Amino acid sequence: MAKINSSTQSLADGLLKAGCVKFGDFTLKSGAKSPIYIDLRRLVAFPDLLKDVAAAYAKIMQDLEFDQVAALPYAAMPIGTAISLHGGWRMVYPRKESKGYGTKVDVEGVYDVDERALVIDDLISSGGSKLEGIIKLNEVGLKVSDIVVLIDRQPEGVDFMGEHGYKLHSVFKLRDLLHYWEENGAVDAEMIAKAWAFLG
Repeated sequence: MAKINSSTQSLADGLLKAGCVKFGDFTLKSGAKSPIYIDLRRLVAFPDLLKDVAAAYAKIMQDLEFDQVAALPYAAMPIGTAISLHGGWRMVYPRKESKGYGTKVDVEGVYDVDERALVIDDLISSGGSKLEGIIKLNEVGLKVSDIVVLIDRQPEGVDFMGEHGYKLHSVFKLRDLLHYWEENGAVDAEMIAKAWAFLG
């Protein structure tokens, strides 16, 4: 989905109300200062909103071919679980750290070699963490071709995953959310202006 339409407006409103997108003065993981911060880990505190998020993912997923939902740790784990419950799909997940005891598996779940894994994550910025997870899935024989995220915050015209041979699907693009909140006055105009300046 590209623009904010009638079916996604309430979800966009909900993300803002729940503080999943914040405006202010933040330091990102890279060390850069940002006037906008996306924190989708907060979704676990809003079960009704999480249900709506799962439904939005599922709407995109109905046109894709896959055998397993593969949620990337850690932010996408509750989202992946909600999606799995919503659609009745099986789920696997690559471990962030290798397990040095018990079964010592790098990918949790039940799967067969050559099954298609649809990667689920919360958002995409640089895309590097996606590749790390996909490598682990590939190493156990799972095939990945599609990735679905809630928010694509990449710079306009950038398709990091596409450059690596994967097709990226998103419920929202950050720029479309900003346009929507700007048009309906949901966010202070000065904060919106700072966000636009930061995104370039």
